[in-house]
Order: sequence, then C-alpha cells, then structure tokens
Amino acid sequence: MDAPPQQPSSVSALPEEQRYRLLVQAVTDYAIYMLDANGIVTSWNPGAQRFKGYRAREIIGQHFSRFYTSDDCANGLPERALAIAAERGQFEGEGWRVRKDGTTFWAQVVIDPIRDGAGHLLGYAKITRDLTERRAAEQALRRQQEQFRLLVQGVTDYAIFMLDLEGRVVSWNAGAEHIKGYQAAEIIGRHFSTFYREEDRTRGDPQRSLATVLQQGRVESEGWRVRKDGSHFWASVVMDQVHDDAGHVIGIAKITRDVTEKRAAQQALEAAQASLFQSQKLDALGQLTGGIAHDFNNLLMVILSSLRLIDRRGGEADPQLRKWAQTAISATQRGAALTQRMLAFARRQSLKPDRVDIAELVSGMGELLRRSIGPTLTLRLDIAAGLPPAFADPIQLELALLNLVINARDAMPQGGPVTLSATLHTLDAPQGELPAGRYLALAVVDAGEGMDEATLQRAMEPFFTTKGVGKGTGLGLSMVLGLAEQSGGQFVLSSEPGQGTRAEIWLPEAPADAVAGEAPAMPPPAAAATASLRVLLVDDDPLVLESTLALLQDMGHRPTGVSAAAEALRLLDGPAGHEFQLVITDQAMPEMTGSELLAELRRRRPALPAIVASGFVGLAPALPPLAVRLDKPFDQEQLGAAIRGALGQV
Repeated sequence: MDAPPQQPSSVSALPEEQRYRLLVQAVTDYAIYMLDANGIVTSWNPGAQRFKGYRAREIIGQHFSRFYTSDDCANGLPERALAIAAERGQFEGEGWRVRKDGTTFWAQVVIDPIRDGAGHLLGYAKITRDLTERRAAEQALRRQQEQFRLLVQGVTDYAIFMLDLEGRVVSWNAGAEHIKGYQAAEIIGRHFSTFYREEDRTRGDPQRSLATVLQQGRVESEGWRVRKDGSHFWASVVMDQVHDDAGHVIGIAKITRDVTEKRAAQQALEAAQASLFQSQKLDALGQLTGGIAHDFNNLLMVILSSLRLIDRRGGEADPQLRKWAQTAISATQRGAALTQRMLAFARRQSLKPDRVDIAELVSGMGELLRRSIGPTLTLRLDIAAGLPPAFADPIQLELALLNLVINARDAMPQGGPVTLSATLHTLDAPQGELPAGRYLALAVVDAGEGMDEATLQRAMEPFFTTKGVGKGTGLGLSMVLGLAEQSGGQFVLSSEPGQGTRAEIWLPEAPADAVAGEAPAMPPPAAAATASLRVLLVDDDPLVLESTLALLQDMGHRPTGVSAAAEALRLLDGPAGHEFQLVITDQAMPEMTGSELLAELRRRRPALPAIVASGFVGLAPALPPLAVRLDKPFDQEQLGAAIRGALGQV
C-alpha cells in the first residue's frame, strides 16, 4: 500500500506557479483577473467576486465590457483601454463601473499587457480597486473647500486673506478688494506692509506684528491703514497662524475690518459724555455757588446795614469808630462784588441787558485797560467797522473784558501784545447750544505761556486758579462764562502751551426793538416825598428782616416785619391792612416767592407800591406796575432811592 502524499512544510516549498495563484486568490481588496487578447475574462479572484458580485463560473468567458456603464461602452472606452495598454505598456484610469446587481462604484483601474518571450500579446492583467468611499470623502472635502471659498469670497465687510511666512499676500477676497482697493492680480505676491503708513513702516510695525504672530500664534490690533488710492482708514486687525495636518505653520490668516465710522461714533459718544459730565459738573457747581452767594448776600446785607447805622449814629462822635466802620463797609462791598461774580458763574446775577455799541464801549474803556496792563504790554484794538449793537449788560460786559485783559497781562510777565478784537458772525444753522442768528464775538488774545489741556479743561471752574495765593479768586473766567451764557451767547476759550490764549465772548445781536431789561427807573431823590411811611416788610431770613427793619426805623418809617408771604397777605386783609403804604419783599422765599406775592397783591391792592429785593435773576420776566427792584446787598441810601422810585410809580 502506497504512503499518502507529503504536504509541503512552507509556501516557499510550493512551485512558483502555485505560489502566484495562492497570492492572487488571497487578495480580497483588489479585483485581480486576466483577460485574453480580445478582452474575455479568463481568471477571477475573490476580490473581484467581492467588488463585482460575480462568481467565477458566471463571468469567466464573458467580455470585460459588461463592467462598464452603457455610456462608456457606447463611447468605446473598454476597447480604447485595451488598445492603450497594448500600445503604451499600461492603462490607468478611474471611472464608474457596474456590479452584477446593477449598482455602480467608483473604480481605479490598471491594465497591463501580458506577452510571451517573443513579445506576442497573450492577454491582459487587470487590477481594479473600489474607491467609492474615498471619492465620496474627497468630493465632500472639495465641496467644503468650495463652500468655504465662496463664503470667504462672499464676505465684503471684512478683508480676509493669507500671508506666507515672509508676509507676502497669497490669497485675496472680495472684502479685501472692497476695503483696500486692490484687485487680486495687483496685490498677490506683494508684502503686506504695503497697507501701512510710511511712518508705521519706519517704526517697524509690520515686521513687529509678523514676528509676534509667528511667536505667539495670534495678534489683535487697531490702527491706521492705507488704501490703494492713498486714503487712510482705521482698521481692526486679527492675525492667526495657519497649520498643516502635521501642525507645522504654513502661513498667516489676516482679517481686517474698516471701523473708521465706528471709531468716529465712539469718539463722538465719548466727547458727548465728557461734555455732558462737564456740563453737569458746572451746573452742580453753579447751583452750589448760587446758593452760597444768595446766603452770603443776606449776611452781607445784615453786616452792611449794621455798619451804616453804626457809622451814622456813632461816627460823628468818635472819628476812630467812623474809620473802623468805613473800613468794614469797604470790605463788605468787596464781598458783595465777589458774590456778584459767583452769581454770574451760577447765571443767577441780576442782568440789565441793553443795546451795546461795542466800538463805543471798548473805546471808552481804552484808557482803563491800558492802565490795567501796565507799561510793559501793548494793547491793540481791532474792532471791525459797522458792527451792529450787541444785547448785553454793559456794566457786566466791561467787567468781563477787564477780567480777560488782566488775565492776559498775568500770562505775559515779560511783556508783549494784547489784542482786543470784535467781529460779526452769522450762524445759518444752530452751532452747539447757540441758535441760528447773528453774534458779536469779542476776543482777547495774548501771546503768553498758554495752558495745557488739563488746565484748559478746568479753567472756567469756580475758584480754580493757576495764580499764586492771594493773586486771584478763581472766579474771573467763571464769571465771564456765566455772563455769556446768561446773555444768550457763549464763552470760548482756546490755548496751547507756549502759544498763548484766545478768549472769545459771543453775544447775540440786539433786536431792533430791544429795550433795557432793568426794573422801572427810579426818579431822583426830589421826585417823590419820603415822609414817614407805614411799611410791610417780608423776608424769611430773620437777620435780614431785623437789619432792614432797623434801617427803615432809622429813616423815620414805621415798619412791620413778617417772615412769610402768607402772613403778609393776612395782615393786608386784616383790620389794619389799609394802613400799609408800601410793601418790601424778598424774592427767594419758600412756598410763595416775592413775585408771586406781588401778583396776589395786585389783585387785592392794585394801587399799593412795592419793592422786590433780591440778588438773583430769578424774578418774573417783568415786574408788575407800581413795583421796582432792589439788588442785595443794599445800604440805607439805596433803600431810600428804591422807596422814592416805588412811590414815584403811583
């Protein structure tokens, strides 16, 4: 009995032909089969069966064109592939192929001719790989890339482009063209420093940004950039590194946005907020200052009245007492002038606006102004010819100009020119808080030390001064500001260190029918009798009430004092109310002001004369008939004149 055949111990022990057959049969990811010279399938491996769905017995002997789509067959692609392989030694291609069940897949195909030793064509070796999934992934990637490209190109509000590692532009979107003005062909390949201003390039800003993004991975900045036409815009810039799949930096993505309008709007908002803050601060200071000045006026009223009485009753017998009284009276009058400045800043002073010929006013002040600045300075007057009159309080305007000229003098300790000019300006539209109209601008210009921005911002605040101790109250400019604004104009102050200062008072042109705004004129002393009168005095401040009562009594009158308007009305309505021949009332009182008291008085006693005493401007626009105004603080002579004026209205 024969022994069974011996199994080979390894593949290497097999014959070569058998080894190749086993190799081909073991491959399942590739369809590997042979065709004869006419394209008939002569072999079939498991990979071919898996891809195409045919078993070997179903396909061997069939023409390989059945794997092609009908369109490819109609175009002769199977025959052309064999011809190319035979002619060139190989055919490679990709395309759609058809499985047994009619479904298609994307195939990568390699066809190699098989020849014998004499070079005769025996057939073809055909290797096919199913790349459907890979092709789908590649197409998805291409679609994403195309969508991203369309997205980037569709953005016009942002310049989105790439730089290489040297800073040269390698891509350019429509937004970049819109913002910077360059077309892609004009800018690709050029260095991105083209977009920087010359001074920025000189400082090395582009190179510094490039180095920072390469070192840190990202840079955000804002600054001026230059368009193709040379115009500038304010840019918001973001630069990011771009990496490949291995994490290596291959470029820089740069996104630029034109935020010029946004920056301008932000600056305008900040300026408006700063202006509002300054306005609120000055308004608060004005209210505080006005309140202090009002109370201070009342105190000065008491002091001045008492000093006058001391001077009258004790001065004749004691010359030293009179001297002390006169000194105290002078100091009190200086305090009254100070309160007027405080009220001017608070826009609560009592103004008496009138038509003011600017040329005449300045000419009349010329000698005073020259004496005020001294011999080392030169006063230059530049008043335009034919100026219309301004509408302002001439006395307060003179004080304001004198203040500005003295400030100019103090700013030039070494001497120099001071120019006082006046010009006419026409505003066709509102400018700031000024309505449209014609304005007279009085400017005082010096060539002195000037002010820095911080000092300029505070220059018009009350009590702020750069002068030494005892050389200024800090109320001069604030008084000018109050006068200008209370007169319906504005005060403009401009200055730079080393360039001097320009101070301008803008005042409205006087209307043709303008009349002085002061109370009815008081006749001279002889115009009305000053016999002993029955006087009703109304003031909520007990010290003022007491001192005024003393003045009236010293003048020979018979006063009765009350602290409220309601109490005064009760007395006037009472049994002895008809005996009162004059009413003197304070203006600023709680519950009912002096103006309101007078209005009620006119309904009850139309013929009763009255005086309104106040340091405020807050009176009614016009006093009722038979009433005159008396500014606080007042002395006995001023009180007497007011009484004569009120009686003269009867």
